[in-house]
Amino acid sequence: MVKVVVKECESYDLEKVIEKINSGIELLGGWDIFVKPGMKVLLKVNLIGPKLPESAAVTHCEFVRALIRILKQRGCTVWIGDSAGGAIAGIAPTTKSFEISGLKKVAEEEKAEIKNFDKEGTVDTGTGHYAIDRLYLAKPLFDADFIINVPKLKTHSGCIYTGAVKNVFGCIQGLRKAEYHKAAPNPKEFGNVLVDIHQTVKIGLHIMDGITAMEGEGPTAGSIYNANKILISTDPLALDTVAINMIGLVIKDIPILQAAIERKLGESNKDNIEICGDYSSLPLLKNYKIPKRFNSKKKSNYNAVIKVINFLKTKPKINLKKCVKCNTCVESCPMHAIDKTTKNINYSKCIECMCCHELCSYKAVELKRVNPIAGIMTKLYKGNYK
Repeated sequence: MVKVVVKECESYDLEKVIEKINSGIELLGGWDIFVKPGMKVLLKVNLIGPKLPESAAVTHCEFVRALIRILKQRGCTVWIGDSAGGAIAGIAPTTKSFEISGLKKVAEEEKAEIKNFDKEGTVDTGTGHYAIDRLYLAKPLFDADFIINVPKLKTHSGCIYTGAVKNVFGCIQGLRKAEYHKAAPNPKEFGNVLVDIHQTVKIGLHIMDGITAMEGEGPTAGSIYNANKILISTDPLALDTVAINMIGLVIKDIPILQAAIERKLGESNKDNIEICGDYSSLPLLKNYKIPKRFNSKKKSNYNAVIKVINFLKTKPKINLKKCVKCNTCVESCPMHAIDKTTKNINYSKCIECMCCHELCSYKAVELKRVNPIAGIMTKLYKGNYK
């Protein structure tokens, strides 16, 4: 039997959250079986974009603070890491997202370290994956001694639900996410990308922030739902199975998780999952709103997804008028794609990790639309919504 701990927690009161997480971990054997003093522990949060903590779109910063306190008391060094969403729209808002979400402030106050995946270097994990030729992932995932996945309980207008399994998509840096979406446009193929990441990155624990959740048209435009729950497990698929059942669905309703079931990423049979903690049976979240698409009979046009990604595609380009020739971009490029003298970028080598864009202190590395019409439309949109 696989254990999924479900704890009732009605607020982000620090001492309450710490007590609930600690008591939940005890049911899985205690912290000592997971972390040791001196370990570098990475908290892989959900930082979908520049959203406030109370929006229920991102892992709440006070939830992260509680984990930092717990881990630092155990002698661990704590990292907080992610690469924000926005890749399909051709933007890379990770730095801003850390600030607006409150995570940067919490890290400073608690003496934890922010790991902006778009700045930290890339690891080529090689070939042999299901949906894509090569899988490039953020370097801190391989530098950490232990990883805790800290997803948010949310609906998703495209995927119906997003949780522990899908949260690892943020392990892909910058605009590379768009390329992987394009390579795997349908739910089954996209699910295979997620499983590839899970099998490559060894995550030891999954602790879901479901104190405030998002219902309706998530993952950013939905409504706040006070679910008052914390879910903990060593098995991401089992955790998602319980969370999905809590909102009134079954795991077969979620197309992106079918690859995880078939490839046995974890346990999806509820008869083999033990619910423990503050509940011995499944707690239902009453009147939880599901995305409208769930009941739609209209078939998705995945070719249209590819067209949108191509239309909005951006590439980094160095503005020589702003460039001071400090060569930070050249030295930070994991693929050595930037010419030191001319600052031209070899796009056949570029993996769009956005290290150059994120690390340039002079804003000389700009994101330029490949399609000029898309660039004009973006400028008009920004002009109307300043």
